[in-house]
Amino acid sequence: MDKENQIFGIRAIIEAIQAGKELDKVFLQKDAQGDLMRELLKTMKQHKVNFTYVPVEKLNRLTAKNHQGAVATVAPVAFHDLEALVIQAFESGQTPLFLILDQISDARNFGAIIRTAECTGVTGIIIGKQGAAPVNGDTVKTSAGAVFNVPICKVEHIKDAIFYLQGSGVKIVAATEKTDANIYSISLNEPVAIVMGSEDRGVNPSVLKIVDEKAKLPMYGSIASLNVSVACGAFLYEVVRQRVS
Repeated sequence: MDKENQIFGIRAIIEAIQAGKELDKVFLQKDAQGDLMRELLKTMKQHKVNFTYVPVEKLNRLTAKNHQGAVATVAPVAFHDLEALVIQAFESGQTPLFLILDQISDARNFGAIIRTAECTGVTGIIIGKQGAAPVNGDTVKTSAGAVFNVPICKVEHIKDAIFYLQGSGVKIVAATEKTDANIYSISLNEPVAIVMGSEDRGVNPSVLKIVDEKAKLPMYGSIASLNVSVACGAFLYEVVRQRVS
């Protein structure tokens, strides 16, 4: 965790939330008690701030300061509102291209994906509040600064975001091995959102049930899968190929 983007102490975190700071993650000591901790929990729930319970040993590794059972990271970027971004995308006259990341948790993979997304003209990246990689120094560095150029939307539920996109006329295509169709057989010239799944489990089965199409990359080697950031790049550049040809 980057020290310059770190807030520690219960009161300091409460004040940061009330001041409108964009907190990416809050780590709480799982057995912490007291009135001040209850006030923090209430404040986080009111402002829909993502938090995780962790052992005190993790907090001690994050900071040597007196953290009082609470450490937070401040996001280096401001998150965008999904509905406003979708409206803006359609009003721009361009064909929107969204990227939905379903619980991709590695900050470096996230950064690499953002870098490719910026290069391929992605309209916006959608992540969930729970289980997503933090937007931290590793993300910024791996993205080569692209994180400041691509709008990122943090939503309560990925499925709700998908329903909203579908209702707005965006086709949802999931990257998954659980299909016979490959990405080169699917039309990507219309407004589209590509769903990439987590590094270990892929796209959530409940998400796969509601997408419009599923697609995979043809694999000819003995290894059955690609790194998610590499696979994402292949999918995004197929969108580019279809739209420039």
